[in-house]
Amino acid sequence: METAQEINLAQMKEVDIHTVDRESLMDIRDVKVDGKLPRQQRFNDFLRQIRNPYCYRCGKMVVKISFSDTEATLEDRLEHYLETMQ
Repeated sequence: METAQEINLAQMKEVDIHTVDRESLMDIRDVKVDGKLPRQQRFNDFLRQIRNPYCYRCGKMVVKISFSDTEATLEDRLEHYLETMQ
């Protein structure tokens, strides 16, 4: 059985970049994560700020990301990303 978080992430993943209201998307340039926070808190803070980690803006550009069919999860990828931020 899927959790509410898994269902929500699945819905976020399905956002169509051609029809999404770009003003509803967070601009990743405005996301500021404190690198001194513990890993889980950095991860939670990033998700809270970006709102949809699969689809966001960078300036006027709408960005949609996806991952290869691997064992790595979105959480794994985001944790790696946040660990490398300084």
